[in-house]
Amino acid sequence: MTATHETSGAEETARKIRVLIAKPGLDGHDRGAKIVARALRDGGCEVIYTGIRQTPQMIAEAALQEDVDVVGLSILSGAHLELFPRIVEELTSRGLDDVLLFCGGIIPEEDTQALEGLGFSAIFRPGTNTGDIVSFVRDNAPAG
Repeated sequence: MTATHETSGAEETARKIRVLIAKPGLDGHDRGAKIVARALRDGGCEVIYTGIRQTPQMIAEAALQEDVDVVGLSILSGAHLELFPRIVEELTSRGLDDVLLFCGGIIPEEDTQALEGLGFSAIFRPGTNTGDIVSFVRDNAPAG
């Protein structure tokens, strides 16, 4: 008699974590965002990358239309304390206050508390191992 492993229908049809990666503001450098997007995709997530120069409204609308579980923002311009509150406001106004938020880029340590206060659960700075970002998303994304 051979043992067989049966999987439930739920296991077979488990929905992938949907992640939106966005570059708000005028920052045109997106290499890091693309690396993170690829790592998340390779880690089993479904990733939507919005491209560069996105407004807060564009990011929130994309998150709504794509029914994402997670929003990751990448910024190098230094405008995070101006743009991120507006993005959170736009997400909230669309009923997306339950999405997991993380950010990365050139973000000074002294801004950590302000960003956490806005709802960002993690801040990834240059040199972060992409495996750590994938693990963070897997461990913290809302159940879909």
